[in-house]
Amino acid sequence: MKDDEPDHHAGDLWSAYLDHYRRQIADGVLGLPEAERRRSRLPSGWSPLELLSHCVHMEQRWFVWSFLGEDVGDPWGDWDIDDPWRRRGDGRWQVADDVTAEALAERLEATGRRTAEVLATHRPDELARADQRFDGDPPTLEWICFHVLQEYARHAGHLDIVVELASSR
Repeated sequence: MKDDEPDHHAGDLWSAYLDHYRRQIADGVLGLPEAERRRSRLPSGWSPLELLSHCVHMEQRWFVWSFLGEDVGDPWGDWDIDDPWRRRGDGRWQVADDVTAEALAERLEATGRRTAEVLATHRPDELARADQRFDGDPPTLEWICFHVLQEYARHAGHLDIVVELASSR
């Protein structure tokens, strides 16, 4: 995948880098043939479509549910609610058959717009409001940015490998 890193003079580097990785992941999945989007090529069993869904939920979970403390319906939509550190069902992220990559990419873009709004209206040293999630020790917005950015970067690398495997038939 193409890696056009944000300009080092960008005013808001958090937003710029989050946009960058969000775009990399969405473009990587959308660039695959339909059959490859739902196919797993890794021992862990996740498909590119499941990874895209995970990114939608992950970013919303951190910035909207955890930081703002807003109800998002199902913050653990990609995980088993009874055991959030174990993936649903057979150990993979789950995506319903009628969910498309295009719809998930649109949701990811909308989530990104909401994140940009959060970053534009809150200080980096503000604490997350969903205190119950953090046992009375909520992280700062800056910590959340670091966490989400590293998760995106890691998953973008995972997806690079899957795209390469899918292209090497």
